[in-house]
Amino acid sequence: MDGVLLALTRAVPTSINWCELTHLARTPIDYARAVDEHERYEAALRELGCRVERLPDAPDQPDSVFVEDTAVVFDELAVIARPGAASRRVEVAATIAALSRHRRLVFIQAPGTLDGGDVLVAPGTVFVGDTPRTNADGARQLAQLVSPLGYEVVRVPVTRCLHLKSAVTSLDRALLINRAWIDAAPFGRFDLIDVDPSEPAAANVLAVGDRVLCADEFPRTRAKIEEAGFVTVSVPAGELAKAEGGLTCGSLVLSVFNTRPA
Repeated sequence: MDGVLLALTRAVPTSINWCELTHLARTPIDYARAVDEHERYEAALRELGCRVERLPDAPDQPDSVFVEDTAVVFDELAVIARPGAASRRVEVAATIAALSRHRRLVFIQAPGTLDGGDVLVAPGTVFVGDTPRTNADGARQLAQLVSPLGYEVVRVPVTRCLHLKSAVTSLDRALLINRAWIDAAPFGRFDLIDVDPSEPAAANVLAVGDRVLCADEFPRTRAKIEEAGFVTVSVPAGELAKAEGGLTCGSLVLSVFNTRPA
């Protein structure tokens, strides 16, 4: 389906230094620098053809800038997540309000948990991370919801990073992967591009249309993506990375249509 690209984002909350952390030690986050990074990220999304719409500010929700975790959006519907960190479940209300204008909504129900960062949508397949944030029941519910759309749902164990998409992301006709963080076997039918070994956190990139948004901090991996024939755009992302955030985390990108699909 064709449509205008909409990117839902949210401001960096003043409470970000109290964000949830799983694999990283807590280090001070420079709020002003994080805000600058996020504004440059939003500018890049506009450069890539998106209309950026900010959800209401949530200064008392430390992880709220990472809107990806609140939903998984398909052309036919949007799956509203139930984040694995209980402190984050309040974040979904703003996403529900925004997405209800564009999609039919379906919901992950308790006791299921699901973070959007654990869901990788690739042609014909939805990979779901098996992590502390996404449990077996959440994955099962997602499969029930999207299997009628023609997707095979494949669970992938994740132990060395926070989310599935910390270790592998889709470039549509290929996947970018860090094999040191995740088993590549489930992705065997796809062309794989490996991150540079010196840049283990570089696997999280955001493909928008025919271009790929990369982090300034990982130039060697960006070069490998370009060598594979992709056009890239780069933004700084190091400050928000201290909150275990990556480039997919900061937005929900979807096509919007004149009328909401039935």
